[in-house]
Amino acid sequence: MGVKIETSRLTLRPWADQDIEQLSRGLNDLELAKWLAFVPHPYSMSHAQNWVKRCQEISSTTDRPIAYEFAIELKPERTVIGGVSLNKIDWKLGTAGGGIWIAKPYQGRGYGREAFEAKIRFAFGALGLTKLVNGYFDGNENSWTMQHKLGYRRTGEVPARCMADGRQTIEHVTTLLRSDWKDRAD
Repeated sequence: MGVKIETSRLTLRPWADQDIEQLSRGLNDLELAKWLAFVPHPYSMSHAQNWVKRCQEISSTTDRPIAYEFAIELKPERTVIGGVSLNKIDWKLGTAGGGIWIAKPYQGRGYGREAFEAKIRFAFGALGLTKLVNGYFDGNENSWTMQHKLGYRRTGEVPARCMADGRQTIEHVTTLLRSDWKDRAD
């Protein structure tokens, strides 16, 4: 079954076959995909099927997975509106990465922050991780604003390439320490 996280308006749950159409529709938007490193454009049903299959394989391989990939489902409509990742988990170092996307019709309503915050709580609380490393592409100030409000700090810049449109850009690396999160949450 996998991990399921509930918030007041959302359910974060494993990707399932019934999500393929909504996943494909949500990511087949260049204005969204241009902010995501590994999403091609156009984003086809085949891409979505392969992603869901990969997520299902990752979650069934071990009791200490290297990634949690969540569909973000809006309650009570049970509509998938995006995805959030907790990936590149290094259990020895206590670190992980990951990102988020929200389909265009659902942006600007706080769903992204709600889902990202739930992911942080899960990472630091349930998993006991100590540091999250994220980032955002140059020009995506909405992502930085959300991360900053959640306590992230900019820690560096690296060259990056956007798969959707092929442009070379800069990724601003951000980090959040569990100790900073606890200070913020208290």
